[in-house]
Amino acid sequence: MARIVILGAGIGGVPMAFEMKEMVGKKHDVTVISDTPTFHFVPSNPWVPPKWRKPEDLKIELAPVMKKNDIEFIQKAATNIDPVNNQIQLADNSTVAYDFLVIATGPRLAFDEIPGLGPDGYTSSVCHVDHAAIAAEDLDKFMQNPGPIVVGAVQGASCFGPAYEYLMILETELRNRKIRDKVPMTFVTSEPYIGHLGLGGVGDTKGLLESALRDKTIKWITNAKIDKIEPGLIFVTEVDEDGKDKKKHELPFKHSMLLPAFTGVDAVRHVNAEGLVNARGFVLVDEYQRNKTFKNIYSVGVCIAIPPIEKTPLPVGAPKTGYMIESMVSATAHNIADELNGKEPTHKATWNALCLADFGDTGVAFLAMPQIPPRNTTWSAEGKWVHLAKIGFEKYFMHKIRKGISEPYYEKLLLKLLGVTRIKDKGE
Repeated sequence: MARIVILGAGIGGVPMAFEMKEMVGKKHDVTVISDTPTFHFVPSNPWVPPKWRKPEDLKIELAPVMKKNDIEFIQKAATNIDPVNNQIQLADNSTVAYDFLVIATGPRLAFDEIPGLGPDGYTSSVCHVDHAAIAAEDLDKFMQNPGPIVVGAVQGASCFGPAYEYLMILETELRNRKIRDKVPMTFVTSEPYIGHLGLGGVGDTKGLLESALRDKTIKWITNAKIDKIEPGLIFVTEVDEDGKDKKKHELPFKHSMLLPAFTGVDAVRHVNAEGLVNARGFVLVDEYQRNKTFKNIYSVGVCIAIPPIEKTPLPVGAPKTGYMIESMVSATAHNIADELNGKEPTHKATWNALCLADFGDTGVAFLAMPQIPPRNTTWSAEGKWVHLAKIGFEKYFMHKIRKGISEPYYEKLLLKLLGVTRIKDKGE
């Protein structure tokens, strides 16, 4: 009997546990290690600061769900991985042995790379539900004394969608409160143009998002490098297409949310074993989601290493979206099951991107198949239906997680949105 350990219990780790257990049944043990007792539905975090959601609305207690599925759950922080001896060290100095390890930790939020960035500095974050709760407190104070708002993503960031969402959700909330006229809004991003999204654009995301910002009288600065943040003031260097300094900006703010760059989490990025991670601490995987050096280690989600889509004036990472992560999970589960049956891995993730970006009372949706160009399918659209679809998907996803049900969540969403029963390779 083999022990399959999944490190992390987020958008990648929890479905990974469900699907893995469904495939191996009682023949093998599945264990989940998490530093938190709850699963968090990260895509809904931008709704927390304006109090469209409460933090507890986005959390699910993991222990009962895992027990229902006959999955061992260890609620402790991991401090180190020993891939040579197939062990994980935990914060209480105990160890967990594994035959197969799936790293699904998500990222470390690298606020420390820019002075004044993050909840311990002077800006807010929606990367974690607890950060979003802190942002809600800051926004409450802001509403009593409104002024300039600055939202965006710093150099090295790889997740841009939530920044656009938060910007437009706040804009909607301000209009609802009849104080939009008191709040100048600026979007700052390391992207070379609005709607790049770390993907080189998808369909007409450039036109759609620029139009949305113009329509809401929101200014923007692209190719923006955040130098430092002081109380009420963000120092920005705008660079040209060669990455050379072009213009300096000092942006006053009463409220700001800036997405950070990511690295691997400490337990992974500090591993003393060459070949597991890259310089930023992201797990190196092959086309089967398997590490080439330690072949009983797989990885899924934001914690894997993916090179940028293209060269840009400032560092812009490639995002790992939910649909893409879902395909990583499925491929990994099948490949581990094959290995347990004496076969070599053959299953590859499709790495498709499907995103619903909520803009408060409307939204933008885009589909890239595959996420990394060249693509078979590129599509984008806008409308109130996107806002409604995201609400529906949140309820659907959370319901399935509570029930401990493994299924292709994003694939079902795509089929529902497009009104088809099958997506062919050519995107027909």
